[in-house]
Amino acid sequence: MTISRLRNIAATLLTVSGISHIASLWIRDIDLAALVNASFGAVYLFIGIGLYGQSRFALFTAIIFPGMGAGLALKTYELSSFSTLGISQLGVGFIVIAISIVVLFAVRNNPSI
Repeated sequence: MTISRLRNIAATLLTVSGISHIASLWIRDIDLAALVNASFGAVYLFIGIGLYGQSRFALFTAIIFPGMGAGLALKTYELSSFSTLGISQLGVGFIVIAISIVVLFAVRNNPSI
């Protein structure tokens, strides 16, 4: 699989995850946790759009912010209290982190990609 294809997969996954974070406002009560979740969704949307470009900064942020979001969610809640949507959002976050690390490593070792 090519690096550009991996990057596009990560961008699509992160964009869809951002949309699902924001859309979760319609199915849960609006409290501080829901607003923090939606704000992470907005950041994921921006990073997802940035991943469609060529910037390395987007790759760094695609590693940092989903990691922070997953860490915050796992610290705040027990894993057994997550909904199916929450588990899938965590899974997508970890997949995006892994893909971004692979792409960043490839781009840093071969700048012509």
